[in-house]
Amino acid sequence: MELKLSHCFIATTDHDQALAFYRDVLGLEVKHDVGFEGMRWVTVTPPSQPEVEIVLESVLADPNGSPVDRQALNDLLAKGLLRAVIFATDNCDATFEHIRASGAEALQEPIDQPYGVRDCAFRDPSGNMIRFSQRKQ
Repeated sequence: MELKLSHCFIATTDHDQALAFYRDVLGLEVKHDVGFEGMRWVTVTPPSQPEVEIVLESVLADPNGSPVDRQALNDLLAKGLLRAVIFATDNCDATFEHIRASGAEALQEPIDQPYGVRDCAFRDPSGNMIRFSQRKQ
């Protein structure tokens, strides 16, 4: 049995702001951007991994979520407490400078971690912490 990651989800409060960050700053490609039952289905993919789709999902998208649950998710997102993704990069420092130049909020400058990577972190426009990691040689 072979398992592969196909989709992951990142909560967003504004699809257009999310696209400006993930597409325009990070260089991800838009695979889908369609309306569906009053919602918007937006996926982006790294050019080097077209089989992995990142769904930019509204925090209000789950029709089964109660108003209390939706508010709790929105509150956690506003505090930056929802985890998103870690992108691998071949040059953490250059990635950091590129993203910082876009005006994104830096959370951590590049640093060597004891677990074998050099990484940095930013907030996306919705408040998610997004990390960028380079394996040490």
